[in-house]
Amino acid sequence: MNVVLRKSIGAETAFAAGPDAFAHLADAASLKSAMRLVSGGVAVVTAGVGEERTGATVTSATALSVDPPTMIVNINRSSSTWPIIQRYGHFCVNILTAEQQAVADRFAGKDGLKGPDRYDGAEWQTLASGASVLRGALAAIDCEVDEIIERHSHAILLGRVVSIVAGEGQSLIYNNGRYGRFSL
Repeated sequence: MNVVLRKSIGAETAFAAGPDAFAHLADAASLKSAMRLVSGGVAVVTAGVGEERTGATVTSATALSVDPPTMIVNINRSSSTWPIIQRYGHFCVNILTAEQQAVADRFAGKDGLKGPDRYDGAEWQTLASGASVLRGALAAIDCEVDEIIERHSHAILLGRVVSIVAGEGQSLIYNNGRYGRFSL
């Protein structure tokens, strides 16, 4: 495969000239900038029990398969959530409603809270796996770890879905560093 690098000429000029008008070196900053342009639903991935409960806010959770029901989630291996998922072998993908931005912020570490303190200010329960499920979430997909693939900075978690709680509402969306909601 041949890759041709050209000088960046600015987005307006480049897109007017067509998609082949410029290319950037593939580095972490360029990939992060490009992926920030993709709107994604916001979820909190929870794991652990009791004082070892923790979790992380993600936009990288999706269904891998519906038969058998399987989720795929990417977790940074430097995250405090990673060793807890390894230890307990479970996780729950809590898909947030547009009204649950404060939960997303807490689990993203914006207020400095860590571990079980991130659970304050919301109601939680447990389902089959033992991971925490957010009451009032748009949906909660409870998983047992089926397989872990470690690559570079992240772990790719394949979770066998053991229970699902579906709610109602509008999904919290994240795009280009900001939260929002879909409007018709």
